[in-house]
Amino acid sequence: MSEGKVVLVTGSAKGGIGYEYCKAFAEQNCRVFATDISTRVQDMLELQQTDDKIETLELDVSSDDSVSSAVNSVISKCGRIDILINNAGIGSTGPLAELPLDVVRKAYEINTLGQLRMVQHVFPHMALQRSGSIVNIGSVVGKVPTPWAGSYCATKAAVHAMSNSLRVELRPFNIDVILVLPGAIRSNFGNNSMEKLANYDWKLYKDFKEAIAERARASQGSKATDAALFARHVAKEVLSPKPPKEIVFGHMTGLFALLSWSPLWARDLFFSTRFKLNKKVFL
Repeated sequence: MSEGKVVLVTGSAKGGIGYEYCKAFAEQNCRVFATDISTRVQDMLELQQTDDKIETLELDVSSDDSVSSAVNSVISKCGRIDILINNAGIGSTGPLAELPLDVVRKAYEINTLGQLRMVQHVFPHMALQRSGSIVNIGSVVGKVPTPWAGSYCATKAAVHAMSNSLRVELRPFNIDVILVLPGAIRSNFGNNSMEKLANYDWKLYKDFKEAIAERARASQGSKATDAALFARHVAKEVLSPKPPKEIVFGHMTGLFALLSWSPLWARDLFFSTRFKLNKKVFL
């Protein structure tokens, strides 16, 4: 059991994994600050109403002012931030050759730069207290990218690279950096990705519409790991006396580990077959 750690979680609206992180850390006697963008603040109220160890704040990871305000609010109330859970993120599904660059840019702004923005605002406080843990949420697809989600995979690959650099750079300040690589975890992520796909009318890839939709749904199959179970596992590992550098957990992590060691031709064959890219297109 932790000694009342102060935990800041981004992307905490109901239906997402962040919501479960908040509950999992509160169960471990932590004081938790659940945060999300203004339009989703209402989706966090149940957390605050059902557990007096959880408070909610508005926070947009793409805004310096919003991040600064939220971090300063936690510091003013608690005097410190012990653990940052960099969870906020969005999906970005579609063929890279046609996906609008504005969509790709937004994914980077939230999934990648949003995490770094949080680190840069929290780091000075952790450095002064000579302790802290920064938990960056990556993905198994950050190591093994898949078709139809190249922009999302790239944002997570960048998170992995940043985390590996930060882990060494922050060591002199006694700050741990932990990279989490979820597998397929049951949440509203797939539904949100499907809703975004409705806005696109693919041109050269119009014959692949169903395969692209299948990729958007891929992480939400019947065997996907329960989000509450996943969050409890992460919380336990993060709060351990010697937290690991990486936490890999969830359905399909074994498959992706195997793919990461496979030759590229085998990996390409697997994904080409899985996502209907094993046919030629004639215009």
